[in-house]
Amino acid sequence: MNTTTRKLIVIEGLDGSGKATQAKLLSDCLKEKGLKVREVSFPDYDSPSSSLIKMYLGGEFGDRPSDVNAYAASSFYAVDRYASFKKNWEKDWNDGIIIADRYTTSNAIHQCSKLPVSLWDTYLEWLFEYEYRLLGIPTPSAVIYLRVDPEVSQRLLKARYAGEDKRDIHEKDKEYLMQCRKAAEYCAGKFGWKTVRCDENGEMRSIDDIRREVLSLTEACLAGAENSEG
Repeated sequence: MNTTTRKLIVIEGLDGSGKATQAKLLSDCLKEKGLKVREVSFPDYDSPSSSLIKMYLGGEFGDRPSDVNAYAASSFYAVDRYASFKKNWEKDWNDGIIIADRYTTSNAIHQCSKLPVSLWDTYLEWLFEYEYRLLGIPTPSAVIYLRVDPEVSQRLLKARYAGEDKRDIHEKDKEYLMQCRKAAEYCAGKFGWKTVRCDENGEMRSIDDIRREVLSLTEACLAGAENSEG
């Protein structure tokens, strides 16, 4: 595989789509091939930079996602990413491969859903300009979108929390999640995200089936085929 350095591969999807699992599997697989890989995840809950995110998701600014407007909420997440980049992985980015579990693309999905569709393009233009040019964090080389029906992902989240309602304000709001699905599909089409369908007939595909597809898409990117936007 003829690879080049400075690649950022983003694993994106709605809550419960298996992003963390697939990011870890992809990172391990690339390391086994002898590549220099760093895995990062957002939000960075171990950092003080995520404080406003925790307050937002915990409902301290309101019980519904829409209680915090798209631009304010985007700033919470953007600053957390900037801090993570400067403190933790800027050097790794300069000479290796970064695998990100969520990224600016999560803002695109979750914050677009708060806006009328007619304003999505305006918001997305602002978002990518803000994070990639003004803040100066890296633009993704490829975004792999794990597509899961919200009904399936909700069952997985319920199982994850063993019946206890530990969901944040995003996870509790079914209408909001449906809007996020629409926003994700729109962004995937507009920006050329690589889509992996993770469920069939109301059930999740096997983790290994999904892993193989994610790896194949990643190898194509590392060989030189890149997306043009986040």
